[in-house]
Amino acid sequence: MLTLRTTLRPALTCCFNETSRPTAIQKGAAPLFSRPPQHRGAMPKRDKTVGGKPKPPESVPSPVTRGKSGTVSIAVHAKPGSKQNAITDVSPEAVGVAIAAPPTDGEANAELVRFLSKVLNVKKSDLCLDKGSRSREKVISMSGSMSPEEVLEKLKNAAT
Repeated sequence: MLTLRTTLRPALTCCFNETSRPTAIQKGAAPLFSRPPQHRGAMPKRDKTVGGKPKPPESVPSPVTRGKSGTVSIAVHAKPGSKQNAITDVSPEAVGVAIAAPPTDGEANAELVRFLSKVLNVKKSDLCLDKGSRSREKVISMSGSMSPEEVLEKLKNAAT
């Protein structure tokens, strides 16, 4: 930092910082080129309203959701290579499904769709592997008239 003395005002120091922006500093006074003070968290945040109505409460996270196109999406954590097909757990993130097929050539994916169609009592053609064909984290989309709550209830019943 360079310091230069000027003769315009007594005890005025003009400094050039690394960005080559001059700032003036006078002892005991505020700098000449200062910014207005910023308030950090002085006021508490209010709940925002839309159209005069309070914001609806956030829903509880669920592995089963309804998409914009009307399909029901199921988040699945697949566990291929098990001894038998079973729903192991239903967590807020995903439904754990043990699959009795090896994870090669899409065999586990086909078995997963077949098993879920049996558990949910829907046709295999109503279920489709939407995401995660080569991953353990998968998303199955289901077309039909079943609500996400009904799907979640059937999955929880099959898990016990």
